[in-house]
Parts: sequence; structure tokens; C-alpha cells
Amino acid sequence: MKEIDIDNNNILSEASVSDYFSLLKPRVMSLVVFTGFAGLWLAPNPLELHPVLAIVAIACLAINAGAAGAINMWYDRDIDAVMKRTENRALPLNKMHPDEALTFGIVLSVLSVMMMGIATNWVAAGLLAFANFFYVFIYTMWLKRSTPQNIVIGGAAGAFPPMIGWAAVTGDITMASISLFAIIFFWTPPHFWALALFANADYQRAKVPMLPVTHGEAHTKMQMMVYSIIMIPISAAPYFLDIAGKGYLIAALILSAFFLFTNIRVLFDKTYKSAKLMFSYSVFYLFALFLALMIDKV
Repeated sequence: MKEIDIDNNNILSEASVSDYFSLLKPRVMSLVVFTGFAGLWLAPNPLELHPVLAIVAIACLAINAGAAGAINMWYDRDIDAVMKRTENRALPLNKMHPDEALTFGIVLSVLSVMMMGIATNWVAAGLLAFANFFYVFIYTMWLKRSTPQNIVIGGAAGAFPPMIGWAAVTGDITMASISLFAIIFFWTPPHFWALALFANADYQRAKVPMLPVTHGEAHTKMQMMVYSIIMIPISAAPYFLDIAGKGYLIAALILSAFFLFTNIRVLFDKTYKSAKLMFSYSVFYLFALFLALMIDKV
């Protein structure tokens, strides 16, 4: 097993700007920004929010998500060091003192929440703070290493952006914004379990109790099927809540049907090829759903 200096007393920071940027998990941040903007755009009368304040709101959302990611990397630096897909991060490579990463994450978390409250409203700021808290304390520090349902419950943290975008405009929480939350919440388990299937060896080495590690691949694939089926009515919910029209409904049903099809392929595939394809499609699927919502609004 690869060693990492957990005490870090002898580490002299060699971190570059790009290392700090990588702490923000920019690929994850892009999804947060997109779904957060979708929530803002889908809210009633989004143009009533001044464009500058809208930009500030989305920036706060992005920075806060990145800050939570930085704290996640600080806490998980020991298991990141033994997983192939994370071993080249700045902290496992001892390029950065952990205290720097932690401080970076905390400062950005506080500043982004305060700025959100000042620029928009404190409902949006409260949701932003809770999403950060949930990801750092509930998912990272508790669920991730203690239960195979880690990504099911913990996935809620990543589902808040459209609710936050909605609240930035309206200052409230409605069934419509909750439906946007639900899309991401129920999408998250099959998305991450597809990854966990072909990254199973990594999670075994790190002793992270992902579902394929604790219950095996067959059980994981069946659980993925359950969530993929649930995604059909969940993706259609915005239509029945009158925040989207028939054009979106048709697009959602087609996209969700193909999502289910990719899962069926995983179910019968003895290799990891279908799981990799499903993982890639799942990212496109979520982007496409929210894009369809925004186009339908226009």
C-alpha cells in the first residue's frame, strides 16, 4: 500500500496555482454550475434578478462546491493515496500541506455563503451552507467509510444546486424546485455505481464500502436497474408540476429510456465495457435533461 505522510510535519508546500485549482474539482464544479444555472433560469421571472447578481450567485455556488471538494480531498488524502484514479492529486503526492487545503476550503466556504446571502437572499445562502455541511460532514466524514448506502444518502449534497439557483431568484423552496433536486438525487446512485463497478479494485484497496465491494456486482447491477426505472417518472415530474411542456416530456422519456437501456446492457455484460459506457452516458443524460428544461422554458 502506498504511504502518505498523514502527520505532514515535514512537508514543504510545492503547490502551484493549478494544484489549488484542482482541489476545487473543476469537472464536478461544471455540473454544479450548469444545474444551478438551470434552477435559476427555470424559476418564475428569472430576469427579475439583476444579471450581475445572477452571475455572483452562480459564482458563489461554484466556489462553495469547490470548497467542499477541497475539504473532501483534505479528509480523504489517505485513501486517495491508494486509489489509482486519485493517487496523483496534490495531497497524496505531498505537494501541499494539508492545513493549506483545509484552510483554503473553509475560507472559500464561508465567503461564498456570506456573499450569496448579501447578493441574493438568505434562503439561498442557507441551502448553500447546508449543502456544504452535508457533503463535508454527512457524506465525507461519516457515510463514505461506514455504509454501502453512502452514495445514496450522500448524493443529496450534489442535488442541491438547482434548488439553490431557484431560491436565489424566488427566496423560497417549492415542489417544482424539489423535483429538480429529485432528478439529481435519484440519478446519482446508478451514475456512481457504474463507476464503482469498473473501479472496484480501487475501492477494495481503500476499504471504502461501495456497494460492489460489500454486496457484489450482481446485486449492484440490480440496484442500478431499480434507480434507472425510477428515473423515468422522476424525470417527467417537471411536466406534471407545470414547469415544463410536452417538448421536455418527450425528450425526458427518450433520454430516460436510453439510460435504462444502458443499464440493461450492464446487467448482462460480464466485462466492464458497458459500465464505462453507462457512466459516460449518465453525465450526458443529466446535462441533456436540464438543457431540455431550459430550452423548453425559452
